[in-house]
Amino acid sequence: MDTRSRFWRRRYYDLFSHFYDRFIRLHSRKDDSGTRSFLVDNAVLDHVEKPRVLDICCGTGAVLSAFANRYPQGTYIGCDFSHGMLLAARRKDSTGGVTFIQGNAACLPFVDNLFQAVSCSHALYELKGEDRAKALYEMKRVIRKDGIVLIMEHEVPTRPLVRFMFRLRLLSMGSADAKEFVESGLKPFQQVFPSVTLHHTPSGRSKLICCRSHPATGVGPR
Repeated sequence: MDTRSRFWRRRYYDLFSHFYDRFIRLHSRKDDSGTRSFLVDNAVLDHVEKPRVLDICCGTGAVLSAFANRYPQGTYIGCDFSHGMLLAARRKDSTGGVTFIQGNAACLPFVDNLFQAVSCSHALYELKGEDRAKALYEMKRVIRKDGIVLIMEHEVPTRPLVRFMFRLRLLSMGSADAKEFVESGLKPFQQVFPSVTLHHTPSGRSKLICCRSHPATGVGPR
């Protein structure tokens, strides 16, 4: 993505940060907390004393709050390129245990094999194709060999108003590229990770793609 396009996309998300949580509540119909719990459950971190978790494109920080509430001894980092989203996330963080940094998902400022879990919730389809592929390889790089990458994405909405808003978002970020990714299933993940599984949330409004650098042994998705 060129510098000018990145600038305007960042401005778009800075503005969208003022409405983001309301949009998510409208789409999920108050099921967003259950969706986050589903993601945290599938991280399977009960056996880790002090887990390190990274949330990419963290938005307003809801996923990391769910992790921090479940595992208060962990280390949690949220990364987003939007200053507005990060401001909203810092205001919302009631745990005081989450660090938020401004950065690029396609070039993460972390060493290899650092995190037990890396998550990206309802955001990967918003990246451009090249940045999206680089972001997946970056997730694979920073995850521990026994760690897990959790990608939560929307199912295509069925309610007319929410479906219309969803399509507007696809249009705003380059409809053809985003639409191709939404319809491509597990293929983009299987091109990067040797172990990929698909799970649907109980509400049916989101899907969770669980990715590992190596097949899991002894633990598995819930």
